[in-house]
Amino acid sequence: MANTPQARKRIRRNTRRQAINKSRVSRIRTFVKGVETALASGKKDEAAAALQAAQPEMMRGVTKGILHKNTVARTISRLSKRVKALA
Repeated sequence: MANTPQARKRIRRNTRRQAINKSRVSRIRTFVKGVETALASGKKDEAAAALQAAQPEMMRGVTKGILHKNTVARTISRLSKRVKALA
């Protein structure tokens, strides 16, 4: 258990940050899922639009420190490759 005032404050702060980060990750996953569903339906226009909307959200996750930049780059690359492959 935290004994110092600073440690108690860190616990409070970490709890708040955890909630914020959790909501951000959830939001990013929702955007990615939108791309996935558009790809599954085979609609290239919707998939491309969904990917355009998802990219800034994913990069924002990188700048906020909740996702690693290489993970996001890999995900964007794979999604864009799949969108491009739709004919």
